[in-house]
Amino acid sequence: QVQLVESGGGLVQPGGSLRLSCVASGTIVSIYAMGWYRQAPGKPRELVAAMTSDGRTNYADSVKGRFTISRDNTKNTVYLPMNKLKPEDTAVYYCNAIEGGHDYWGQGTQVTVSS
Repeated sequence: QVQLVESGGGLVQPGGSLRLSCVASGTIVSIYAMGWYRQAPGKPRELVAAMTSDGRTNYADSVKGRFTISRDNTKNTVYLPMNKLKPEDTAVYYCNAIEGGHDYWGQGTQVTVSS
Protein backbone atom coordinates (compact mmCIF):
# COMPACT_ATOMS: atom_id res chain seq x y z
CA GLN A 1 0.00 0.00 0.00
CA VAL A 2 1.08 3.50 -0.82
CA GLN A 3 -0.15 6.61 0.95
CA LEU A 4 -0.04 10.01 -0.69
CA VAL A 5 -0.16 13.27 1.23
CA GLU A 6 -0.64 16.56 -0.63
CA SER A 7 0.10 20.07 0.58
CA GLY A 8 0.27 23.58 -0.80
CA GLY A 9 -3.26 24.39 -1.89
CA GLY A 10 -5.06 27.57 -0.95
CA LEU A 11 -6.63 30.78 -2.13
CA VAL A 12 -4.77 32.99 -4.59
CA GLN A 13 -5.63 35.93 -6.80
CA PRO A 14 -5.62 35.60 -10.59
CA GLY A 15 -2.08 35.83 -11.91
CA GLY A 16 -0.66 34.50 -8.67
CA SER A 17 1.31 31.36 -7.89
CA LEU A 18 1.07 28.29 -5.71
CA ARG A 19 3.26 25.22 -5.29
CA LEU A 20 1.76 21.82 -4.64
CA SER A 21 3.74 18.98 -3.10
CA CYS A 22 2.94 15.31 -2.67
CA VAL A 23 4.88 12.77 -0.65
CA ALA A 24 4.44 9.05 -1.09
CA SER A 25 5.02 6.66 1.78
CA GLY A 26 4.30 3.06 2.68
CA THR A 27 5.38 -0.10 0.94
CA ILE A 28 7.13 1.30 -2.11
CA VAL A 29 9.22 -0.74 -4.50
CA SER A 30 9.34 1.52 -7.50
CA ILE A 31 6.92 4.25 -8.44
CA TYR A 32 6.50 4.31 -12.21
CA ALA A 33 4.71 7.63 -12.48
CA MET A 34 3.52 10.42 -10.23
CA GLY A 35 1.32 13.28 -11.17
CA TRP A 36 -1.58 15.59 -10.54
CA TYR A 37 -5.20 15.51 -11.54
CA ARG A 38 -7.91 18.01 -10.76
CA GLN A 39 -11.65 18.07 -10.51
CA ALA A 40 -13.79 21.17 -10.62
CA PRO A 41 -17.43 21.13 -9.45
CA GLY A 42 -19.66 19.41 -11.98
CA LYS A 43 -16.74 18.33 -14.15
CA PRO A 44 -14.87 15.05 -14.54
CA ARG A 45 -11.44 14.56 -13.07
CA GLU A 46 -8.74 15.50 -15.57
CA LEU A 47 -5.00 15.09 -15.90
CA VAL A 48 -2.99 18.21 -15.09
CA ALA A 49 0.58 16.92 -15.31
CA ALA A 50 2.44 13.68 -14.79
CA MET A 51 6.03 12.48 -14.84
CA THR A 52 7.46 8.99 -15.18
CA SER A 53 10.46 7.75 -13.25
CA ASP A 54 12.68 8.33 -16.30
CA GLY A 55 11.57 11.94 -16.65
CA ARG A 56 8.96 11.84 -19.37
CA THR A 57 6.20 14.39 -18.83
CA ASN A 58 2.64 14.88 -19.95
CA TYR A 59 0.66 18.10 -19.49
CA ALA A 60 -2.86 19.24 -20.10
CA ASP A 61 -2.86 21.82 -22.89
CA SER A 62 -4.51 24.33 -20.58
CA VAL A 63 -1.52 24.43 -18.20
CA LYS A 64 1.42 24.21 -20.60
CA GLY A 65 3.81 27.07 -20.05
CA ARG A 66 2.34 27.88 -16.64
CA PHE A 67 2.78 24.68 -14.59
CA THR A 68 5.98 22.63 -14.37
CA ILE A 69 6.01 19.21 -12.76
CA SER A 70 9.12 17.84 -11.08
CA ARG A 71 10.01 14.78 -9.04
CA ASP A 72 12.54 13.84 -6.42
CA ASN A 73 12.71 10.08 -6.78
CA THR A 74 14.94 9.74 -3.72
CA LYS A 75 12.20 11.31 -1.60
CA ASN A 76 9.21 9.85 -3.48
CA THR A 77 7.96 13.38 -3.86
CA VAL A 78 6.36 15.24 -6.73
CA TYR A 79 6.02 19.02 -7.01
CA LEU A 80 3.79 21.25 -9.09
CA PRO A 81 4.67 24.93 -9.16
CA MET A 82 1.69 26.73 -10.68
CA ASN A 83 2.17 30.21 -12.13
CA LYS A 84 -0.14 32.72 -13.79
CA LEU A 85 -3.12 31.05 -12.17
CA LYS A 86 -6.54 31.63 -13.67
CA PRO A 87 -10.03 31.33 -12.16
CA GLU A 88 -10.58 28.27 -14.35
CA ASP A 89 -7.75 26.53 -12.50
CA THR A 90 -9.99 26.40 -9.43
CA ALA A 91 -10.48 22.76 -8.46
CA VAL A 92 -9.54 20.05 -6.02
CA TYR A 93 -6.11 18.80 -7.00
CA TYR A 94 -5.32 15.13 -6.44
CA CYS A 95 -1.92 13.50 -6.34
CA ASN A 96 -1.64 10.20 -8.20
CA ALA A 97 1.01 7.50 -8.17
CA ILE A 98 1.33 4.32 -10.17
CA GLU A 99 3.28 1.65 -8.31
CA GLY A 100 3.29 -2.07 -8.85
CA GLY A 101 0.54 -1.78 -11.42
CA HIS A 102 -1.80 -0.04 -8.98
CA ASP A 103 -3.20 3.48 -8.95
CA TYR A 104 -3.02 5.38 -5.69
CA TRP A 105 -4.67 8.71 -4.87
CA GLY A 106 -4.23 11.40 -2.28
CA GLN A 107 -7.10 12.99 -0.41
CA GLY A 108 -6.99 16.15 -2.51
CA THR A 109 -6.13 19.77 -1.85
CA GLN A 110 -8.31 22.73 -2.78
CA VAL A 111 -6.95 25.41 -5.08
CA THR A 112 -9.12 28.50 -5.45
CA VAL A 113 -8.21 31.31 -7.82
CA SER A 114 -10.36 34.35 -7.14
CA SER A 115 -10.12 38.07 -6.59
